[in-house]
Amino acid sequence: MKGLENDNNLILFIISNAVSLLVLWAAWKNTRLARLLFFLLFAWASWTNWNTALFSPGTYLGEADLTFFNFYREFILGWFSGHITEAVGFIATCQALIAISMILKRWWLKAGGIGAIIFLLAIAPLGVGSAFPCTVILAGAMYIVLMAPGHNFLWMRNKYKLA
Repeated sequence: MKGLENDNNLILFIISNAVSLLVLWAAWKNTRLARLLFFLLFAWASWTNWNTALFSPGTYLGEADLTFFNFYREFILGWFSGHITEAVGFIATCQALIAISMILKRWWLKAGGIGAIIFLLAIAPLGVGSAFPCTVILAGAMYIVLMAPGHNFLWMRNKYKLA
């Protein structure tokens, strides 16, 4: 994959995919743990993206060289390049909302989880820039979380026990 010849990209790629497998395992074994991990992941991503968008927005233009699709490359180097702070700020705000939804229950959790799946699949074509296949694995883990019975606030135990 383009970008893995860079040692920093390779290390981040390995770490990201290892974390995604940990979250997938947690989704199977302990939904509450997976939700906590998703909360931490999306909160960290929101903070990182807001920080980067405000203080070094040009960083995101490097993603154009890593994507699988010309459409993404043209978008990044076209419209996006002139609106980085606004676009990434919107994404970072949505990531914060997803993080918050992970600690809530019922339709808040479902809405945030669906948003997370859409987001994770939408960035998958960024290739190494999104640590592909990490985002696809995380989308699968989120699906498992959403299909689990008895969602409650993260700090409260579920009433339902799985057999």
